[in-house]
Amino acid sequence: MEQAHRKIIHVDMDAFYASVEQRDDPSLRGKPVAVGGSRERGVVAAASYEARVFGVRSAMPSSTARRKCPDLVFVKPRFDVYKAVSQQIRAVFADYTPLIEPLSLDEAYLDVTENLKHMTSATQIAQQIKLAIKEATGLTASAGVSYNKFLAKLASDHNKPDGLFVIKPTQGLAFVETLRVGQFHGIGPATAAKMNQLGIATGLDLRQQTEAFLVRHFGKAGRFYHAIANAIDDRPVRPDRERKSIGSETTFSTDLFTWDELTDGLQGPITDLWQDCQRLKTVGRTLTLKVKFADFQQITRSRSFGSPISDATQLTFLAYELMTVLMPLPKGVRLLGVSLSNLESTDGSVDRHEIGKQLEIGF
Repeated sequence: MEQAHRKIIHVDMDAFYASVEQRDDPSLRGKPVAVGGSRERGVVAAASYEARVFGVRSAMPSSTARRKCPDLVFVKPRFDVYKAVSQQIRAVFADYTPLIEPLSLDEAYLDVTENLKHMTSATQIAQQIKLAIKEATGLTASAGVSYNKFLAKLASDHNKPDGLFVIKPTQGLAFVETLRVGQFHGIGPATAAKMNQLGIATGLDLRQQTEAFLVRHFGKAGRFYHAIANAIDDRPVRPDRERKSIGSETTFSTDLFTWDELTDGLQGPITDLWQDCQRLKTVGRTLTLKVKFADFQQITRSRSFGSPISDATQLTFLAYELMTVLMPLPKGVRLLGVSLSNLESTDGSVDRHEIGKQLEIGF
């Protein structure tokens, strides 16, 4: 199927964890809420829109969040509740299409080119899905509609919260060229900063670079950056969430020293690990973080949980929590890795061997 003929919807729940907490506890409504640990070494997993006004965001150390917003209310995560609500949302999606690619508990891609309702308008489907989610859960979702996954995700971010935005095939190039590169999904803070140093500030700037130039500076990811700058994304919606390559050969010329650099650097291993879990239908109870410093000193930090890690957002939150023990950094970091062990099959069988996969990204 030609890319331009696909009809892709990206649905993203609005401040999902925080919104669930405000729904279930009326005293939290209208207040700045952070879901996460309030202790000194805690991390914000999610922030309500009232908290975001103060600059509080996910992956931020809790101590920093409290300084930005002294009235911030911390709530402990309830992942079992979030998972149950996510299942309600997934059921809504399944009424429209079997082609559902979940990214986390609160977002997913849907291919509605051919759908169970035999509707021709993807925009109308997105409207119906938003209404059905609100009726089932009491929560709002934002949706983006376009002809590929990259643009659909950009669109869902455009009018948050409770938004619906459409990028038509004739609008893709123009939409991308006006964005700052830091707004692109897949370009984190450290990569955006490096692009800015190279004189690449917007999508138009990025499009004007050759693929060879981008590969030279950003490795294999340069090909992806070149494609999305031209509004091209051929990735299909995959219900099985096939994983990327297990290993990463990306090497950066400078060591990591800041929290943003660490979280940006860890995203690759986390994404690969979660996609591996989904392909193997496997989850794990023990999470291990591997760190190698600039002088090649290597440490690991592990934590075991009473129930398996069952969501990419939860995995990211817990990995970041493990990483807070490194701050402030005594020296630069050259390598990060994450692994899961004490594995269980999601189809009910238990894997007796700890076949956790170590996924590393070099710096």
